[in-house]
Amino acid sequence: MNSLPDSLDDVSLTRRDRLILYYAAGLVVLVGTYTLLYHLGMTHLEGDEHSIFRSFQTVVETFTTTGFGADAPWETPWMNLFVVAIQLSGIALGFFTLRVIIIPLFTSAEVNLDNRLTPKRDHVIICEYRRDSEVLLEELEALGIEYVLISSDEQEARQLSDDGYAAIDGSPQQAETFERASIDSARAVITDAGSATVDTILTARSVRPDIEIITLTDDSSLADIFEETGADSVLSPHSVLGHRLAEKIVASFRTELGDAVELGEDIELTEVSIERGSALDGVTIRNSGIREETGANVVGAWIDGELELPPDPDAVIRENSVLLVAGEHEALEELSEFTRSASPFERPDRVVLAGSGEVGGAAKRVLDGVGIETVTVDHDEATGPDVVGDAGERAVLEEAGISDAGAMIACVPDDSQNLLAAVQAQAINPDIEVLFRANEMATVSKAFRAGADYVLAVPQVSARMVARELRGEDVLAPASQIRVIRVPARPFAGETIESAEISERTGCRVVAIEDDSGMTTQIDPGQELDVDDRLTLVGTDDAVQEFLKQFDVSPAEP
Repeated sequence: MNSLPDSLDDVSLTRRDRLILYYAAGLVVLVGTYTLLYHLGMTHLEGDEHSIFRSFQTVVETFTTTGFGADAPWETPWMNLFVVAIQLSGIALGFFTLRVIIIPLFTSAEVNLDNRLTPKRDHVIICEYRRDSEVLLEELEALGIEYVLISSDEQEARQLSDDGYAAIDGSPQQAETFERASIDSARAVITDAGSATVDTILTARSVRPDIEIITLTDDSSLADIFEETGADSVLSPHSVLGHRLAEKIVASFRTELGDAVELGEDIELTEVSIERGSALDGVTIRNSGIREETGANVVGAWIDGELELPPDPDAVIRENSVLLVAGEHEALEELSEFTRSASPFERPDRVVLAGSGEVGGAAKRVLDGVGIETVTVDHDEATGPDVVGDAGERAVLEEAGISDAGAMIACVPDDSQNLLAAVQAQAINPDIEVLFRANEMATVSKAFRAGADYVLAVPQVSARMVARELRGEDVLAPASQIRVIRVPARPFAGETIESAEISERTGCRVVAIEDDSGMTTQIDPGQELDVDDRLTLVGTDDAVQEFLKQFDVSPAEP
C-alpha cells in the first residue's frame, strides 16, 4: 500500500502548480482576515451587529467590485479607509490572477501545429535544420518553393509556426512524422540532423523509397557514408565557405579572374578585388577609365563593406574594394590585369588561419594549391595546428607571425572568439586583410564594425546551397554575397528602365536585357520593355526578396 506524502514538497508538482496552490492558500487567508476585521469594525465602530456570513459576503463583493450591499455608506473614517484598502487589494489581486492563472492557461493550451498547415504538394520537407531556420525558410519562400519544417524541439517548432512558417514538431526518425508532413506528395527531403542523419535518411527511404534526399553536414568526410545510406546529394557548407574565403585571398594576392556567371553568349558577370597599389587604388569610379580601357561595365561595388547598386560615380576605389563587373570574357580578363598591383611583392604571401577545423582545412587546401604559405592556429592540438593556442590572444597571434602576414581568415566556430581575433590582428598589423566566418547572421554587421574586410555567414551559405540544389539558381557561387536572377519583363511592359524605378524601389539593378535580338549589358534607361523581354538583375538577398515580393514574379529557369 502506498503511503501518503509527508509534506507538500514530497508531492510531484510543477512550479506553476505550486504557485497556484500558494496563491489559493494566500487568498483564503486574506479573505478570512478581511472578513474578521470587517466584522469587528462594523460591530465596534459602526454599531451594526450582524452575522459573520454577511461580513464575508460584503468583503467578497468589495473584492470583486460587484457592490457593497446594505452596509454602504459607512459613518466612521476608519471603516471607509478599510473598505478602500479592500478595494485596492481586489484590483491588485485581479491583475495577479490574470498574470498567474488566466494568461498561462490559454498560452499553454495544446496546439496542433498540423492544423495550421495548408495543403502541400511538390514541397520539400526539412528535418532538424540547425543553421538558423528562418534564413533558409525565407530563401525558399522568395523562390516560391513550398516546404514543411520538422523540428523535434516543440518550442522551436511552435515559435516558427507562430511567426507564420510551415513548421511542425516531431521526430524525423519516426515514419509517422513524415506522413504528417505529406511525404507522399513531396519533391525532396532535406536533412540536417547531425548524428541522427543516417537514421533520418533510412526513415525517409522506408516511407517513400523514390524521394530525393539532400543532406547537409559539417564534416565533408562523411559524404560517402551518407550517400551509401541513401542520400542523393551531400552538401558541406563549411567546406564551401572555407573554399570561398580562400578564393578571395587568392584573388587579392594574385588578382586572378574568379567565378563568373554566364549572362548570355560571350557575356559574363563576376567580382574583381582591388589590390593595393593598382592603377585603380585611390581613384573614383567616374575617373577609373574601366570601360574605356577594358570594355567591362561596373554594375556594382562593395566599398567599405557596403554594396552600392549602382555605385556612386564619385565613390573612391580603395584596396580590398570589390567591383561587380559585366562584359565579355576577354574584357574581364583585361580588367583583372588592370587591377593588378604595380608592386606585386608589396604584400607577403602568407596567411594566418585562425581555426583548423572544416572551414580552415578547406581554406588551407586552396591556398596550398597556389603556393601561398599558411600558418594555422588552434587551441586543439589534435587538429595538428602550426601554433597551439587561442587565436584571440595577442601572444599566440604574434607567434603565428601576424605582424607581417598579408591576411588572416578568422574561422573559429565561436563568433565571439573570431571577433576578438580580428581586432587583435589589426591592432598588431593595421594593414592586414581580415576575412571572417560568421556562425550567426547577427554577427555579420559586428564583424564589419570590428574591421573585417569580407564576411560570409554559415546560415546564408547553407541556404544558398540548398536553393541552388533545388532550383539550379544562378549565383556567382554558393558563398557569394550577390544574387543573380532572371525574370520576365511582363510587369514592366510598356515602361522604360528609368520609369520602372526598379533600383529605387527594390535595391536590385538591371544588368542585362534579353529580347528578340539577343542579350545586351549596354542598358539604355529610355529603352521601352516588351512583355516577352527577360531581365537579368543583381542584388543582395534582401533586395532580391523585396523585388520578388513587390512584383510577384518567379525567377526564370536558367
